[in-house]
Amino acid sequence: MNPLTSLSGPAHVLVVDDEPDLRTLYELTLLREGHRVHAAASLAQAREHLESQHFDILITDMRLPDGVGLELLHEVAAARRPERCIMITAYGSAENAVEALKAGAFDYLTKPVDLKQFRSVVASALQSSAVMPSLPVTQALPLATASLADRAAGDAASVALARLVGNSASMRGVKQRIVKVATSMAPVLVQGESGTGKELVAGAIHACSQRSTGPFVPVNCGAIPENLLEAEFFGARKGSYTGAVQDRPGFFQAARGGTLFLDEIGDLPLAMQAKLLRAIQERRVRALGETQEEPVDVRIVSATHKDLAAEVQAGRFRQDLFYRLNVIEIVVPPLRERREDLPALCEALLARIAADSGAQPLPVSPRLLSEVNEAPLRGNVRELENLLHRSLALGDGDGDDDGFDFSFGDQVIAAPNRSEEPMVAPSILTGLPPIPSDLQVWLDAQEKEMLVRALGETGFNRTAAAARLGLNLRQIRYRMARLGITGPGGEDSGDESV
Repeated sequence: MNPLTSLSGPAHVLVVDDEPDLRTLYELTLLREGHRVHAAASLAQAREHLESQHFDILITDMRLPDGVGLELLHEVAAARRPERCIMITAYGSAENAVEALKAGAFDYLTKPVDLKQFRSVVASALQSSAVMPSLPVTQALPLATASLADRAAGDAASVALARLVGNSASMRGVKQRIVKVATSMAPVLVQGESGTGKELVAGAIHACSQRSTGPFVPVNCGAIPENLLEAEFFGARKGSYTGAVQDRPGFFQAARGGTLFLDEIGDLPLAMQAKLLRAIQERRVRALGETQEEPVDVRIVSATHKDLAAEVQAGRFRQDLFYRLNVIEIVVPPLRERREDLPALCEALLARIAADSGAQPLPVSPRLLSEVNEAPLRGNVRELENLLHRSLALGDGDGDDDGFDFSFGDQVIAAPNRSEEPMVAPSILTGLPPIPSDLQVWLDAQEKEMLVRALGETGFNRTAAAARLGLNLRQIRYRMARLGITGPGGEDSGDESV
């Protein structure tokens, strides 16, 4: 029996399908889960049931003798009824699925319906109804009235939303949209410049959803070598390719029951886009070396700093995948458009920097705010954190600067002007570093510094670091071994997963 039915009584479900055999199959499956089931064979019968009582779940086929199931979804939404709606569409009908999600459906299923997935979607919809769907942006659920599960969900959601620092009108809009879209299974596309916090937005969507107790699996699509993409996404069986010494789950399997966050989705090559589209549409994946597909229950949230509509026009991104991912869009504003959030951001970042170093956080001084506000901040929050790190590291706290160094100008990176003539190499008299006595030792030191920086910025992920440096995995392994670079725990190799 579904655990939710034992806590709050059996759920009331309305099933609408004109095929008697399928209707009976759905009814029996739901009855075994302990739910109370009503059935209808047409829109007219469904409306009669809806007029006489309320339901927890409405499950409807798309095509009915007297219309389409979308009409019920629109009527439920217009009347602000409490039912969670699940749409059943024909096999491969992606357009209908997207239309249903945009009309307010909690989720959709494709025919032939997998009963395990059917039960899972119904359970997720009931969980979504059990947890407060309108969680306030600035506070947690009332602890006196919430159950333990609700408290945990509310705390996780509040913490995730609090990490999106800022109370400007644009950020309040982002947070409100997160809370609103979190309750459905509709794919979300997060757009914004690099450094604006797109992964934090994706994490908040997960934390505010009924899937918050499941895994949140972030994937940087641009950091995976093209020849490994299919194995990384869908998994691989032992012996399916050279080096596959055991079965290996992919990102879809790892995110089962939770959220799969596809960061920099615009960097995926076209061949992989086609495979991803099928996996998202059919909710099934086939691991390398496997002959059968397996169902996967994941919610897709993707992000990019690119203009995907322009990428579609240029032929670099599939139009069908774009429409499949962009059911709901959240645009994260650049920092220069919400400078009123700078005081709160500086305070939060300084507290985090101090916690990492084990020191007491310095207060945000008026001069610091003035200097930061003058910076162009093209790199958004990531650049702001860089500036604060630098000002703290170079400041001494003995003068009027409150412990900060304000030479921000050295950190400003100007956009390249390709119309300018190449710069003439400076003279040896202009302060160039001295010629090393041992060139190879000097070159090794420079190479090691770059490798350590790249590995540090990617969490010692060799695959991601190699991609940033234009190397492959074998090349970065060779250089690490030659230069004596080891992992955080002293091991010779880092995690190759993303």
